[in-house]
Amino acid sequence: MDGSQQTSETPLDWWDAAFPPVPPNQTPTLRDTMLYLIGYDITSPKRLQKVAKTCEDFGARIQYSLFECRLNPDHFTTLWARLNAIIDHEEDRLVAYRLDADNASQTQVAGIMSVTTPVLCYLV
Repeated sequence: MDGSQQTSETPLDWWDAAFPPVPPNQTPTLRDTMLYLIGYDITSPKRLQKVAKTCEDFGARIQYSLFECRLNPDHFTTLWARLNAIIDHEEDRLVAYRLDADNASQTQVAGIMSVTTPVLCYLV
């Protein structure tokens, strides 16, 4: 582009194109997700370690055997299948509770707890 051509773009048009405005009541990364609480009681230390590692790949540990996972249905199906492939169905217990957005937003916490909502980006 030479100096004689002019553009009608404002300095922030590139920003709006890259990050389209989102209504305040919707979060783009969480729009199609549900909050799942995954808990387990595993009798074998080796299986316990595998179950914990698999849960860490999908969510955040909030207690020793409890994970908070914000997943779309396909990711939950993948997680559940992987966990079921690890556990011994005669000795272990695995449970998943699905919470809708209204109930998930009413979570109460006492004491210390890490933030479990993923950070989209940092703007410096």
